[in-house]
Amino acid sequence: MRTVLLSLLLAACGAAAQPAIDINQADEAALDSIRGIGPAMSSRIIEERRKAPFSSWADLMSRVKGIGAATAGRWSSQGLTVHGAGFPGAAPAAATTPASAAGH
Repeated sequence: MRTVLLSLLLAACGAAAQPAIDINQADEAALDSIRGIGPAMSSRIIEERRKAPFSSWADLMSRVKGIGAATAGRWSSQGLTVHGAGFPGAAPAAATTPASAAGH
């Protein structure tokens, strides 16, 4: 019984912990790993980032079409950051539960 509980706990911790992905450093594959960012969006992000790094979430939302506060919050809760900062008001990435991660 103790082994089963320990296994479940370790599995839950592994599913809950997500590394941060900084939008100014991420390659296309890393961006695509965020639910809601597909090839078209990652291309727009990378193209705009080539002009200048994103200075903030507000800067990202103003420069890349299709990103609003709700989208930024969802991406941030999955671990996306701008200069290491999550979107204000978004749930921290580590707060992701195994149940919600399974729905990915």
